[in-house]
Amino acid sequence: MVRLLARSRPHGYSPLMLTTKAEILARLAAMGIEAETTHHPPVYTVEEAQVHTRHLPGGHCKNLFLKDKKDRLWLVTCLDEQRVDLNRLSKLLGAARFSFGKAELLREVLGVMPGSVTPLAIVNDKDNRVTHVLDAKLVAHERVNCHPLENDATTTLKSQDLLRFIRSTGHEPVIIDLDQILEG
Repeated sequence: MVRLLARSRPHGYSPLMLTTKAEILARLAAMGIEAETTHHPPVYTVEEAQVHTRHLPGGHCKNLFLKDKKDRLWLVTCLDEQRVDLNRLSKLLGAARFSFGKAELLREVLGVMPGSVTPLAIVNDKDNRVTHVLDAKLVAHERVNCHPLENDATTTLKSQDLLRFIRSTGHEPVIIDLDQILEG
C-alpha cells in the first residue's frame, strides 16, 4: 500500500493527487509493475522527447487532453507519430466537437501540467470525469514509454501492465485504431 505523505502542494493540486515521479513509481511498484525510468532534460513536444528517448524500445506515447462541447473530458493516448483527426475522432466517439483542455483544467483533473501529460495521470481522476482512449497500435507494442507525471523523465513498462494500471484506477479504456479514423 502506498502512503501519501502530507506535504504542501502547488496551488490547484488536491492533496490526494500523485504529482511526482517518486509517487507514481511507488504506486507502480506497489502493484508489482516493473518500470524502468530514464531521466533527461524537460521536454514539451514529441520532437524534443524523441531526441532523448528514441533509443528506448517500444511504443512512445503522445497524449491529448481534450474537452468536448458538452464539457466531457477525454485523454487520448497514441503513438508519438500518430496523426489524429479531432473532428473524425469526436464523431466516432459520439462526442460533441473537441477542443484542447486548458492547463488549469488539466492540473485540476489529472494533476499534471502541459508537457507532462501521460496515461499514468489517469490515477488522479478520482471522479471518473475523463474517458481514456488508447490507440490499438500503441498497446500492441510489448512495451510503452510515457512520462512519470513529470516531463524530465520517461518510464518504460509493459503495455499489459499499463492497461492493468489504468483499470486499477476505475477507468476502462476505449481502445480503437486511430488509423481507421484517418481512412474513413
